[in-house]
Amino acid sequence: MNGIDRDDKVARQDRGERVTLMEPLLIAESSRHREGLTDLAFDLARKSAGFRRSLPPSLLSSLATLVRSMNCYYSNLIEGHDTHPVDIERALRNDYSQDARRRNLQMEARAHIAVQEWIDQGGIAGRALSTQSLLEIHRRFCELLPEEMLYVEDPQTKEKIPVVPGELRTRDVEVGTHVAISPGAIPRFLERFALVYGALGQAESTLASAAAHHRLLWIHPFLDGNGRVARLMSHATLLETLESGAVWSVARGLARNVKEYKQHLANCDLPRRNDLDGRGNLSEEVLAEFTRFFLRVCIDQVNFMERLMQPERLRARILLWAEEEIRLGALPVNSGAILEAVLYRGELPRGEAANVTGGSERNARRTVSALIDAGVLVSESSRAPLRLAFPAALAARWMPGLFPEKV
Repeated sequence: MNGIDRDDKVARQDRGERVTLMEPLLIAESSRHREGLTDLAFDLARKSAGFRRSLPPSLLSSLATLVRSMNCYYSNLIEGHDTHPVDIERALRNDYSQDARRRNLQMEARAHIAVQEWIDQGGIAGRALSTQSLLEIHRRFCELLPEEMLYVEDPQTKEKIPVVPGELRTRDVEVGTHVAISPGAIPRFLERFALVYGALGQAESTLASAAAHHRLLWIHPFLDGNGRVARLMSHATLLETLESGAVWSVARGLARNVKEYKQHLANCDLPRRNDLDGRGNLSEEVLAEFTRFFLRVCIDQVNFMERLMQPERLRARILLWAEEEIRLGALPVNSGAILEAVLYRGELPRGEAANVTGGSERNARRTVSALIDAGVLVSESSRAPLRLAFPAALAARWMPGLFPEKV
């Protein structure tokens, strides 16, 4: 945010901007860019559905839990906040750093995960693009932040301006070279935004996901937190339209290409270049370029997660880790047999643990307890079946490349 209007009464006014200023909202069916983008959207839908179907149902929730931490890590990284998933997991256990800055970043990460979990559980299903849902995302996230993170600073006066959770901005702002619409006009633009993007079918919604992402940032409805709300909105949209199961994250791809991502967003603010550049106020060509980038990033992330979750390779990495831990005396000798059974079956009834290990019930309980304490097995209750977990501390060994190792 480059500038903040300091006359609040003036800034609250609706200066009557036409909602057509953010057109085109969609890539026109007659556009020369349309065919290639439609192919990418179809490819993404096919790959995402295939990946989810390839996963045992018992792994879906555990993988989605890890992906939430990954999504949070990379979304924070885009904001310039580096909070490793290991520190994020600690925050989820109420284990906070003594350092005030690191503790605040842990709280920020925990807030992000809480909101995404709410989304993943259907919190805004069918209405992810509505004004009310966008306000709710912002409110839920900001309410969990430490007070020190609920201020923005005027770059000129250094005045600290409070950010109110779930409240649209009441001041004028500039972002880079883009002068956002007047605060009073925001409800009108959000209404148009929801009307267009919320009425699309599955295929069209996938194609329009990048356009919706940028146009929300162009409106810039909040004083702060717009990038995070946009990424969570995009996650919610893709979760629903692609039925992704929340087992892959576009945020990782955006963060790994952050300069290109931000350059595309800036380019999408540009006006129409000539008569061949669509029929709206903004450039259709650069919107198509961003759409192509966004869809390719999504496809790349699906492919990446699919490679990581290939059953035989995942099994080999996990069992190799277990063998090393057994040799070091960190796990009981039958731990590999339990893990292999869970990997093969998807879940293991506790009563069958002794049969798997070939030992006594007591030793089987000891082995299961050690694996649960290590964070690699989870169970909903003391009698529920055992399922595999994906702790962030082991991600570098089990799922290399998911995020950097903790140093």
